[in-house]
Amino acid sequence: MAKVSATDLGSEPIGKLLVKQAIPASVGILVMSLNVLIDSIFVGKWVGSIAIAAINVVLPVSFFIAALGMAIGIGGSSIISRALGAENPEKALTTFGNQITLTILITVGMVIPGLIFVDDIIPSFGGKGAIFDPAKIYYTVVLYGVPFLALCMMGNNVIRAEGKPRYSMIAMIIPTIGNLFLDYLLIHVFDMGMNGAAWATTLSYLMCFAYILWFFLSRNSELKINITHLIPKREIVSEIGSLGFVTLARQAVVSIIYLIMNNILFNLGGEALVSVYAIVGRMLMFVLFPVLGITQGFLPIAGFNYGAKKYARVRESINKSIITACFVGLLVFLIIFFIPDAFTKLFLKSNGTLSPEELKTNATILAKAPDALRMVFAATPIIAIQLIGAAYFQAIGKAIPALLLTLSRQGFFFIPLILILPGIYGETGVWISFPIADFLATIVTAYFLNREIRRTTKLENAV
Repeated sequence: MAKVSATDLGSEPIGKLLVKQAIPASVGILVMSLNVLIDSIFVGKWVGSIAIAAINVVLPVSFFIAALGMAIGIGGSSIISRALGAENPEKALTTFGNQITLTILITVGMVIPGLIFVDDIIPSFGGKGAIFDPAKIYYTVVLYGVPFLALCMMGNNVIRAEGKPRYSMIAMIIPTIGNLFLDYLLIHVFDMGMNGAAWATTLSYLMCFAYILWFFLSRNSELKINITHLIPKREIVSEIGSLGFVTLARQAVVSIIYLIMNNILFNLGGEALVSVYAIVGRMLMFVLFPVLGITQGFLPIAGFNYGAKKYARVRESINKSIITACFVGLLVFLIIFFIPDAFTKLFLKSNGTLSPEELKTNATILAKAPDALRMVFAATPIIAIQLIGAAYFQAIGKAIPALLLTLSRQGFFFIPLILILPGIYGETGVWISFPIADFLATIVTAYFLNREIRRTTKLENAV
């Protein structure tokens, strides 16, 4: 894999840069998605379908805390990319040091009450009935490792902002391989059940953290901070917060959606329907990896060139990213549309003797999941416009538009739809809320993105 330095972001052809940035990001996201996907498959086959629902209940809580690190990482990385583009290395170093301090303080502060109020948190996110006990086991163990996951997410975004996507990709591959190996060892060989799944996940976070720590301490990183860079500076923290709040708000909305969805689906169809949603969620994480990879690869390119006032390159990066990602989204939709049954069967326990309750749950999942997948992925061909459009405003440091556009899809449109349509159309109302929200958010984002492109064109002509 060819190396990319920070200065290459402002000089190499956009198409070539996008490939260099997007492929490692896509591979990294693919591997992380495979981690969640295969982890769920292992748990489903070796523990049972209720265990998949239990993990689905825990994910929004642990991911929200970890997303604090991602928010700090993306917010700070936008500053770092623009600082490097503007040849201001001291600001980049101070930003990175402040990111480390904020991530440690905030995530540890969130984990402690998360562990204290575990018995209240799990039921509120849909961990009811037979789901509660396995969810509590998984939640308690995984939360110990979440601060390390947050540091990994923060550091990974900084690595990408330096223009070194290959190392970022490796950082995402390591915990995946570790988790899958530990899953097999702890669940299948040592028969530790949900405890095994939880410890496999937590130990994989530690592996990732060790690698990222090595990267920044080695010669590979250009960001060599000292103790003074760790001291929070109000203006840096404020800028990190304003930009990172976009990512945090998005994850907060995702957590709220999990809460609403798990409770609505449990009321509509019990544990089996929650398991269907868990499968849909895993597929959303998995098959959209190339679209998300292109979006991640686009961020440092747009941010650097905007900071360097190379507006023609910024515009070119937007156009090429959207066209490529929309084409990939179309392919994803076609695959899901024609073979949803094959994906559904991957998650279901087939070895050993199944109890009557397990047989009934599996039959319900097989009957409902394929149609749910088709409906949820219906707007995939156009989703890249919304993702890249919202990411662009974040890359150039415009926090308010980035926040509003990021929230438009899941917050402003999806949550109202999910509260209204199931009351009219039942289960179908749940699943059609996804493409309707995607379509509406894409229209809104396209309008504001087009307006911003016209503004940068004027800036280009004025230079």
